[in-house]
Amino acid sequence: QVQLVESGGGLVQSGGSLRLSCAASGIEFAINTMGWYRQAPGKEREFVATITGRTKAIHADSLKGRFTISRDNVKNNTVYLEMNTLKPEDTAVYYCYGDRGWGPLLWGKGTLVSVSS
Repeated sequence: QVQLVESGGGLVQSGGSLRLSCAASGIEFAINTMGWYRQAPGKEREFVATITGRTKAIHADSLKGRFTISRDNVKNNTVYLEMNTLKPEDTAVYYCYGDRGWGPLLWGKGTLVSVSS
């Protein structure tokens, strides 16, 4: 059974940083595209960033310069999200996803990021 598991969330003060990780297990081949969405309380899920391979990254315009998605090895099926200069409005559950190129997207259960003012 394929699973995506996020980690690295937590409580941080405004202006601080966090690094989220997401690792896929139960899959024998590389997931070429992985990424992140987030959902704040009372709001719809929104796109954060996606990366294809190791270098083709796209970030939400509103998060450019503060958030950076990366992968160190596509075969590891692990993706990271570096978040800097965090703001209270970044408080949300952050979800990792994987796109195998076929079938439905794979989703993790999410990790909570809380930013205090």
